[in-house]
Amino acid sequence: MIASCREAEQTGLLKGLLRLDYQSAVDGVSDWALIQPPASGHRWIVCIHGHGSGGDQLWISPLIADWKATFQKLGCGILSPHLRGNSWMGPTVAEDLYRLLDFVRGRYGATHFDFISGSMGGTSNLIYAGLHPADVASVVALCPATDLATYYDWCRNQRTPLLIEIADAIEKSYGGTPLTKPALFAAHSPLANAGKLTMPVFIAHGAADTTIPISQSRQLARVLTGPPTFHYEEIPGGDHNAPLPAVARAIEWVMGQLEKS
Repeated sequence: MIASCREAEQTGLLKGLLRLDYQSAVDGVSDWALIQPPASGHRWIVCIHGHGSGGDQLWISPLIADWKATFQKLGCGILSPHLRGNSWMGPTVAEDLYRLLDFVRGRYGATHFDFISGSMGGTSNLIYAGLHPADVASVVALCPATDLATYYDWCRNQRTPLLIEIADAIEKSYGGTPLTKPALFAAHSPLANAGKLTMPVFIAHGAADTTIPISQSRQLARVLTGPPTFHYEEIPGGDHNAPLPAVARAIEWVMGQLEKS
């Protein structure tokens, strides 16, 4: 259930945005999103933040400052949801996002949603596209995990503070582990749902990524390679942040694919 929509109280980088406050229809938990309505048209960009950030990451992070400028030049609406923080598109937030997109359609006349995000956000893009492909016009996923079950196990085995934190967050969001909730993890696996990813999908990954290993993207690429609506590239020696500058080029490729359809 969407409770209210009001101007964001923040100033500075958040000036001119709308803050959408809502309550989950699943469990009543309060959450929020930031919205910049489009200058014209009905196309929206959905940008989901990375692990450790929040719904304002697009607007305040210097690492992706050029994303904001690129999105705004397109004149599209922009939706950056908080989604309970480090949720990794678990079942509750997937339902919340489904209803949030429906609200944006009704309130602002949105007809197309292009999902453009990195890391946990890129992972979430692919998960949501597999769950609700009719909602997703295109996906740009930079340095994503493509199968949470194997990624969760990998994080547990690495035993570094960040990766343990990520594994804990995944377990909390899914209410269990891949061992205790195998059907749920399979339902949220882009790899298992690869047949539903028929929209334009652009993936880029650094070959030396130590936060989400490139093997995650490679396994999905092996399944999706072939159709012209899929683009995959690796950045030799690139770390977790290496794909971030690819957004402008990714959007150009996506728009080219959408013009052909």
